Amino acid sequence: MPELANLVAIVTGGTGAIGSAICRVFVREGARVAFTYSKSSERAGSLARELGDSGRAFQVSVVDGPGLERLVADVVGQWGQVDILVNNAAIAQVLALPLIDEEDLDQMLAVNVKGPFLVTKAVVRTMIQRRSGSIINIGSLAGERIMEVPPHYAATKCAMGGLTASLAWELKRYNIRVNCVVPGLIEGGVGVNVPEKQRKQYEQYATVGRLGRPEEVAEVVSFLASARASFINGQKVHVDGGI
Repeated sequence: MPELANLVAIVTGGTGAIGSAICRVFVREGARVAFTYSKSSERAGSLARELGDSGRAFQVSVVDGPGLERLVADVVGQWGQVDILVNNAAIAQVLALPLIDEEDLDQMLAVNVKGPFLVTKAVVRTMIQRRSGSIINIGSLAGERIMEVPPHYAATKCAMGGLTASLAWELKRYNIRVNCVVPGLIEGGVGVNVPEKQRKQYEQYATVGRLGRPEEVAEVVSFLASARASFINGQKVHVDGGI
């Protein structure tokens, strides 16, 4: 039987490289998936068609509290529950510190930190009622290592570790596990804006000698969402090629 059979997942940022890979793997493993998107209506429609009856697309911002409440109510109304949440939606901006305006910082913090907080708050109520659930936050190696990365992006991704640890403790009484997946440089993801010199450096220092693939991140997320990971909680799992 597929590992996620009869489970329902919400994945934010479902139209990106990693988000869409997570949706595909979840459906392959038997889950029904509601994914959010912000602007990419064409990609969202294409992915929803690919997922068939097991997938639904919702255009809602992760900082739209009332919209997120409607999303959860819609999913529960159609599928009866939410078992899995993946906080994947995020933005990136390649700027050096002197060029970062206060507005840039505010937007980065809103989407990458406030967003996961609001989404989790909206979703977790139904998990608490059922006394079960799995939440996976998507971090980044940018928040874990000394690297040439935009400082405001690194700060927001570092925050995912603290959010994960705090939620794991608070939600343990409800049998809700919370973990964080930390991808390295991934083909098709944030890596598309990385200069060729930095890509080559990453390949040089990664022990596997290459960049990662979105589906490799998705497989780890799927494992953490499954019953096979029932003894894993409050952890940061690196999927970075061995940096």
